[in-house]
Amino acid sequence: MTGDRTMTEVDPTLLSLLVCPMSKLPLRYDREAQELVNDGLGIAYPIRDGVPIMLVDEARRFPPPDRRPR
Repeated sequence: MTGDRTMTEVDPTLLSLLVCPMSKLPLRYDREAQELVNDGLGIAYPIRDGVPIMLVDEARRFPPPDRRPR
C-alpha cells in the first residue's frame, strides 16, 4: 500500500443516516480529505475504500473552532 488515497464518493443516502458516535449530530463530508467531520467536537472519521470508519479510536482530532488560536 502506497498511502495514496483514491477519491471515492459516499452515497448521499448513507451520509444522511450517519451521525457522530460521540455527539449523535450529523457529519460533514470532506471529499478531499476523505473524512466525515464533526467541526463542533473537532473530530474527523476516515473513509477507507468508500467505507466510513465510525470508530472513535480511529478518528483524527483537531481543535474545534471555539478553541483555535486567533
